[in-house]
Parts: sequence; C-alpha cells; structure tokens
Amino acid sequence: MPAATFTISQLAKEFDLTTQAIRFYEDMGLLTPERAGLQRVYSARDRARLTLTLRAKRLGLSLTQAKDILDMYDSPRDTVPQLEKFLGVLGTHRAQLEAQLTELQANLAEVCAHEKKGRATLVKAQKASKASKATKPMKPVKAIKPNLAGKAANPPTRPTTSTTLPTPLTPLKPSRNPKTAEAKA
Repeated sequence: MPAATFTISQLAKEFDLTTQAIRFYEDMGLLTPERAGLQRVYSARDRARLTLTLRAKRLGLSLTQAKDILDMYDSPRDTVPQLEKFLGVLGTHRAQLEAQLTELQANLAEVCAHEKKGRATLVKAQKASKASKATKPMKPVKAIKPNLAGKAANPPTRPTTSTTLPTPLTPLKPSRNPKTAEAKA
C-alpha cells in the first residue's frame, strides 16, 4: 500500500492556512517535502509535523522552540532526553505566561481603581450641576425677529469686519466696475 501524500493546497485547506504560511514553515526547516517536478509532495510525516507545529504555536511557543522539539523526534528513539527538553521548554514558557498574567492583573487592578475614581468624580459633578440648575433661575433667551427686507430686527452689538453677504431676499446687483464686469464675462 503506497504511503499517503499531500499537496500544498490540500494541507492549506485542511489546516486553514495559506500556501505562503506552509512555505514559510518549510523555509524554517519544520517541513521537508519531496519534489515531483515543480510540485511539492508532503508526506504523512510532514503532515504530523505541521499538526505539532500548529499545536506548539497555540501553546505560545516560538517556531524555533517547536523546531527544536520536533527535531528531537528524528533522533534515536530514546524518549528521556526528548521529554526532558520538552518539559524544560514548557516550564520556561509557563513561567513567562505567569509573569505576564501577574503584570496583566496589576494593570487591570490599576484600571479598575481609575475607573472607580472617575465614576465617583462624575457623580459628584452631575450632582453639583443639578444643584446649580435648581438654584439659579434661567435667563430668558432673546429672540431675533427676521425682517422681510432681509436685515435682522436686532442688529449685532459689535461691529463686524467682514462684508455682508447678500441674503436670499436681496437680489444680486451687477458690478459697476467695467474691469470686473469684463472679467466675469
């Protein structure tokens, strides 16, 4: 019975990877496919190594660490050094994760403390705002009545430096300056 082989497309589809990712794993030395002309042919061993590589990534190991562990399985079948190496890598990684978890918990506690303080300040500010609105009578708003001639009945109190633009109720007058009239034409 012939050994099972796989194309790069089959592995990419099965593991939900891009073909570029599989080629990258090949460049890293994690996979060693045979060649049939220009096509890569992956063995069951390559498929197993890809499975273990992805499992190592999920555990948070680097590709170099995954390769070191996988390469140990190519050595003679003495499992003691393999297991010692594997447990050493896992122990180091667990210590790193625990340190990160401790730091994250400290950051989370700090965020919670700031959030609590911010909420308390907001409640005080809202109460003060409500209290000041309740004690001060509101000033009436002075309405501006429009004039049908297009000018406000209540002109602004301070002079403006900009030119007054025509309102929709005042027609545009043609320019009396001959130079600007020629430029417009």
